[in-house]
Amino acid sequence: MENQFRDLKRLNHLVGEIDAVYHEMSLRLSLSDSAMKILYTICNFGEACLLADVCRLTGLSKQTINSAIRKLEGEGILTTEAEDGRAKRLRLTEQGKRYASDTALRILLSENEVLSSWPREDVETYLTLMERFLRDLREKAQTL
Repeated sequence: MENQFRDLKRLNHLVGEIDAVYHEMSLRLSLSDSAMKILYTICNFGEACLLADVCRLTGLSKQTINSAIRKLEGEGILTTEAEDGRAKRLRLTEQGKRYASDTALRILLSENEVLSSWPREDVETYLTLMERFLRDLREKAQTL
């Protein structure tokens, strides 16, 4: 049991350290963590994505997301558009595309450089294990 807790402690330490690196990158780019996560998610999809995707992929509360979106809209970085039904789409403005290119896209490119420097087999192993951990953890979460 002690080994299991040691492994979990190591995992939690690594996750926390990774989060701290992302926070530091956000600070260096003069972005709040929430704005960075929103812009990052949009950039990962291209130039627009559904608000539901931002909620699902960032782990931010709806209130935090809505506050950050209002601020980004006020700065002319993005717009919200009505999608089918009640869904909303977040879209970068022309100014927002330039801004995202100078901020969130730089983080995506940095991540890509790291993964590109690894052997392909290591990347596949890492991603497969992360997916497995996520799937198994979601399953355990249902039993709480």
